[in-house]
Amino acid sequence: MISAKLALTRTFPLLSRAGALVAMIALVGLLPWLSGRDPAWSVLRAQSAEREATPEALAAIRERLGLDAGPLGLLGHWLAGLWSGDLGTSWVSGKPVLPGLLGSLGVSLTLMGGAIAVALVVAAALAARVLADASRGEVHHRSGAGAAMFTAVPEFVLGSGLMVVFAVWLRWAPPYGWAGPENLVLPAIAMGLPAGGLLGRLLQDALQSAAAEAWTRTWLVLGARRATVAAGVLRRGVPSLLPQLALVVVGLLGGAVAVEELFAVPGVGRLALGAAIAQDLPALQAALLALLVLGVLAGTVFGLAQLLLLGPALRGASIPAAAEVRARPGRVGRALPVVLGGALLIITVAGLLRDPTAVDTSLRLAAPSWAHPFGADALGRDVLARLGRGAVRTVLVAAAITAVSLAVGLVLGLLPGISGPVEVINAVPPVVAGLLTAAILGPGVFGAAAAVAAVAWAPLAAHTSALVREELATTYVRASRTSGAGGGWIMRRHVLPAVLPPVARHALLRLPGVALHLSSLGFLGLGAQPPVPEWGLLLSESMPYVERAPWAVLAPTVALAVLGAFAISVSTTCAPRPDRGRES
Repeated sequence: MISAKLALTRTFPLLSRAGALVAMIALVGLLPWLSGRDPAWSVLRAQSAEREATPEALAAIRERLGLDAGPLGLLGHWLAGLWSGDLGTSWVSGKPVLPGLLGSLGVSLTLMGGAIAVALVVAAALAARVLADASRGEVHHRSGAGAAMFTAVPEFVLGSGLMVVFAVWLRWAPPYGWAGPENLVLPAIAMGLPAGGLLGRLLQDALQSAAAEAWTRTWLVLGARRATVAAGVLRRGVPSLLPQLALVVVGLLGGAVAVEELFAVPGVGRLALGAAIAQDLPALQAALLALLVLGVLAGTVFGLAQLLLLGPALRGASIPAAAEVRARPGRVGRALPVVLGGALLIITVAGLLRDPTAVDTSLRLAAPSWAHPFGADALGRDVLARLGRGAVRTVLVAAAITAVSLAVGLVLGLLPGISGPVEVINAVPPVVAGLLTAAILGPGVFGAAAAVAAVAWAPLAAHTSALVREELATTYVRASRTSGAGGGWIMRRHVLPAVLPPVARHALLRLPGVALHLSSLGFLGLGAQPPVPEWGLLLSESMPYVERAPWAVLAPTVALAVLGAFAISVSTTCAPRPDRGRES
């Protein structure tokens, strides 16, 4: 009985993951019908914008593409094509999708390899001091603030800054294209630095936890060499980090869409973005499927690597949870959110006092001055005014998304077996969700908000599920159940009052990150549309003039960087310490 229950416990999450993945593939396969428009009409418009959409022309397209079979028949045809290696024909070019996808995939894998190399170097540099301390038997509880700063700036914002400084001002690297190895440097750094900061922070925590265990002191007392102790700490800490590496790779896939568009790199991300904007759904289906397969392969590879590092003795057993050893931030760390938040507030208030729609053609791309502290854009509009108005709009939309995500996360987190769908949704970057919603709803504020909300609930649901399991295991809840209390009464009186406050704090801490995701979709043209003053859109509109007026790019870049640093500093400073036990 116990063995059967254990087998069911292990099998159910696998089935839920498989079901969620099948649902994602079905969603991709049904995109032509979910787009809300006649697929034949989309094909006609993609091939010729001037040709009249007569019933005869539409009928001919439906017959040629087999669209009369309906959505399920179309999905079956698409899946059959996948089995035979046929990913369909582009609605725009009329050419097979597969050759172009393979070429773009090679470019993306090369870029991802460079980014992973940068990330590993950064992570190793950040964790080197912790490992050196561990080899001497010392455990210094570091806050990880240095590692956090690398994760503060999104890839497309960091890439914009790198382009202005190193490509435009210093001319050390080309700003665009994919002509040689020199074109790999800036995109790889833009993607690798945030990923390396995240890995470095996680590795610091894992190594500090391993170094705090009793066996390290025992080894040193018995005369083990420092190199041996350091190797043991790595062997103990790295396996727990490997599942996070898969998420980092998934994050690189999402970041690659923006970075490839920014640096004009012909990869899968740029292919997917162009297909979404042009409504070339067969090409978009192929690109999204490639991104999903890469994410699944990353999870599988790192899962196998974890088993190999654990060795036969621990395979099939749970890894002991590492204790939280992060130190409290110092005075500078506690003051940083106030300083950054104050800077954002000043920019917002100063911008709201100006007119963001006033156009003065004599000020086109004007440099910063006392009258216009951040200069003017390509139409002669004041950049500070547009930044201030964009901040209010972005924060309001992000607040609404956060509230919806909190409600959905709480409800779904109470359901059993939620771990599988949560893991699959966590493996979908907001940019990829934005591509899906753009294909279904079209680009716009509502589509971008729906894309971010579609993935933002998953971490909150995972947090809720973990807290519910912890609460149901407490002594007073078991006593209430023994005394005859019903499940609904226990949920209302005990579980929800204990779960709601920490999950609500978690959602509030994620609000700046939601705003950054909205800005990234705006930068890619999937979110707010002109003339709406949105931060990501402001950066996108200024990029064509980066060599002539770099200050027009730097203003929204710095604002987004400050927002990212504010999000990281708040989460580092305000995140509650894990409970050491609750008094009943």
